[in-house]
Amino acid sequence: METADAILDALKGLVPGLAATFGRSCEVVLHDYRLGDRSVVAVAGEVTGRHVGGATSEIGLRMLARGDAAEPELNYVTRTESGRVIKSSTLPLRDGEGRVFGALCVNLDVTALRQAGDLLADLAGLAPATIPATTFTDDFDEVVDAVVRAEELALAKPVDSLQRRERLRLLKALDERGVFAVRGAAPRIAARLGISRASLYTDLAECRRG
Repeated sequence: METADAILDALKGLVPGLAATFGRSCEVVLHDYRLGDRSVVAVAGEVTGRHVGGATSEIGLRMLARGDAAEPELNYVTRTESGRVIKSSTLPLRDGEGRVFGALCVNLDVTALRQAGDLLADLAGLAPATIPATTFTDDFDEVVDAVVRAEELALAKPVDSLQRRERLRLLKALDERGVFAVRGAAPRIAARLGISRASLYTDLAECRRG
């Protein structure tokens, strides 16, 4: 059976060639989820600006949340904080026993194509489609903060002012988004919420029982 390390070693040699095939608008990123918040082990291209040792995105967290049931996510469109429009595919990697341990991601910068499409839509009297924003960064704290901010907007109040009942709902939402599947995420969330790690683990256990 192929081991996770052998699969990663083989793919590392393919990453530069895959990116070069599609040119400067393409980036290929290889993740090893076993490394926690520094999952990027190979990258070619500069679409999202990440480097080896960088963090996964909210998309990767979603993949982690699904665990071994994860399926490929193909041709989804997101927007970076700088406004670039990215079309991506994320392919989960499995070891010889079928366990998901990483992912191969292909990102294409389609900003120019999107702008042309928006111009044609405007001429046709159609409203351009809204594209969700995704945080691509080497810093996992920024990814965590983006996820927490999204939940703050949904709650319409800062997370460090939540009552326990509200905090349990928040933790459940974060758990479903895969945040706690990353090693080292819990202390960051506890600090963001202004509670102790012990309190966070107690609340998280209660969420998972419900």
